[in-house]
Amino acid sequence: MTEKANLGGAPSERNESQSDRRPDSAGASCGSPSPTTGRSEPTFDSVRSFCLHILESGDLESKLVPPKGRDGKPLVDGPGPAVFVDRPARQDHIQIRSGADRLPNLNELRDPHARSVCVERFANHELMAVELFAWALVAYPDMPPGLRRGLLHVLEEEQGHVRLYLDRLSGLGSGLGQSALSDYFWQQVPGIHASSNGPASFLCVMGLTFEQANLDFSLLYRDAFRQNGDDESARALDIVHRDEIGHVRLAARWLEKVAHAAGDDEDGDTLTRLYDEFVPFPLSAARAKGRRFEVSARKRAGLSDAFIEHVRTAKPYKPRRGGDDVAESRV
Repeated sequence: MTEKANLGGAPSERNESQSDRRPDSAGASCGSPSPTTGRSEPTFDSVRSFCLHILESGDLESKLVPPKGRDGKPLVDGPGPAVFVDRPARQDHIQIRSGADRLPNLNELRDPHARSVCVERFANHELMAVELFAWALVAYPDMPPGLRRGLLHVLEEEQGHVRLYLDRLSGLGSGLGQSALSDYFWQQVPGIHASSNGPASFLCVMGLTFEQANLDFSLLYRDAFRQNGDDESARALDIVHRDEIGHVRLAARWLEKVAHAAGDDEDGDTLTRLYDEFVPFPLSAARAKGRRFEVSARKRAGLSDAFIEHVRTAKPYKPRRGGDDVAESRV
């Protein structure tokens, strides 16, 4: 059984789609008051109800509730029908849309406003990652239990990244939703859904493209913030970078398993073959890097020398006539 929902329309549309289907929302209940807001944080019966809560709730606080059951116990990860969500619910001021303004140049980061624009963009990237890991966990309930535990752990770390960036935005006198927010990560969902192996495609998109690219971008911007006197933002980017190494490692380790590959390529580079097979167009290895290429971080993430070289030398697709082929960095 497969269910499908689009939660990203106008508020009235979101309410209708949510009331049409979500028996699992009954799995969420109010728990103890949040120490930061005084409001009661919901607790959940299952990973499924937790993930649906993230996708169906439009406010930031609901999307950042940790994956804990009653009494702080780990969530039960039981079976359930696959649910494919086209778009997440979001409040009006943090709605995502196609296209994005360019990031400020690195030499502009002496300006606090330019730094806040960058941090806001980074926060939205992390929030989309939270939503997309929740998306994968309800879209592919039959993934191996070890992978599902790993993805849930990554989701929780992504929530921490959002909080880091929100704190910095507050320190810079800004907040999320002050400028237009891109839907670039969510644009990849149709390609993942159309894949012959959705979990493998998801790992290629999130772990081996966006998060691998962030091994470069996080250090590039960390150093630029530091050079412009913003040590707090630099520290946040350093934390994100360290976590991303683990996220990339998880994707690389599980891709071969979920793709049922024997690992017997003649050149010994199964990872490159599987990545090229399952990453959906228009993504490619050329999107899995920044202008500053961090070999050591990739080695710590367990990527093979051959795959690292494949990414390093990858050339981007030529832009389509009249199309927008500009990639967003993941930071």
